[in-house]
Amino acid sequence: MLRALLSLVTSMALSAIALFRTRENQAIVELALRQQLAVYVHRHPRPRLSPLDRAFWVALSQFWPHWRSALVVVRPGSVIRWHRKAFRGYWRWISKPGPGRPPIPAETRTLTVRMATENGWRTRKIQAELSKLGIHLGLTTISRYLPKVDASGNPHQRWMTFLRNHRDLIAAMDFFVVPTVRFTLLYLWFVLDHGRRRVLHFNVTHHPSARWVIQQLRET
Repeated sequence: MLRALLSLVTSMALSAIALFRTRENQAIVELALRQQLAVYVHRHPRPRLSPLDRAFWVALSQFWPHWRSALVVVRPGSVIRWHRKAFRGYWRWISKPGPGRPPIPAETRTLTVRMATENGWRTRKIQAELSKLGIHLGLTTISRYLPKVDASGNPHQRWMTFLRNHRDLIAAMDFFVVPTVRFTLLYLWFVLDHGRRRVLHFNVTHHPSARWVIQQLRET
């Protein structure tokens, strides 16, 4: 009896909330509930969502901020997981490696390492010497096979030491990306004050360019 009374009170409260919704929000709520009822029509012990059902909720979660309040058939975390999985699958599909450049011969790689270790040469010097032998390689390709330089000899000159000593005068800038429901990327650019660890300026764009960054720097 108490459970039935509690259920009645809850239903009345939810119905009262519906009176304060706008016509647009009410239409979206009805659309979300109808979609879930269509899922329950399937005669299974547990409702099974098709890929189309999942795509519906992923799209709704991106365009309607109150989608969690109308979701019953699954947890909100499942919808977020579907979006991330679809995003990873989409970018994996468009990022399939092509034929690319052919690998350089093993003899050339061995010669590059010998030039660096026996003579102390770095990238540009090795590139010049290889070109004399008729071997033409880019600087990036050569640097990929060079042995790492040991930076432990003079710890006072390390890059981290420099940053720590001058952090009050340094500002860093960078991009990070935010995926949308249509699998496009929004680029968020920001400037960070190292000393106080606060954001000085930020903006969002679909197409980052040098001219756009220069304009943002002028506004900082």
